[in-house]
Amino acid sequence: QVQLAESGGGLVQAGGSLRLSCAASGRRFSSYVMGWFRQAPGKEREFVAAIAWSVDITYYVDSVKGRFTISRDKDKNTVYLQMNSLKPEDTAVYYCAAGRVLVTSTRPSDYEYWGQGTQVTVSS
Repeated sequence: QVQLAESGGGLVQAGGSLRLSCAASGRRFSSYVMGWFRQAPGKEREFVAAIAWSVDITYYVDSVKGRFTISRDKDKNTVYLQMNSLKPEDTAVYYCAAGRVLVTSTRPSDYEYWGQGTQVTVSS
């Protein structure tokens, strides 16, 4: 049974930082792309960043480039999202996802597995 478990969300002031973690289990992810998505109240789920599990190729939405960094630790089967210079508009529930997709795939429907999400709130 595949499980993706996010952690690390919380409340932070604008300009601050958070690091989200996604612990993956239940299968080998070597052929998968791991993505982070977010969903703000009343808005659709949107792509944030992705990384290919087997090679260090990453992709970001323009709004987070230079502020967020996605990475993975193969030994720990964990994907991270380091978020710096946070803005109030980054406030959302952040979801980890896994799919056999291109790293540039941004549609939520392309991803097979999802975590439960972790809340990130950035105060102004």
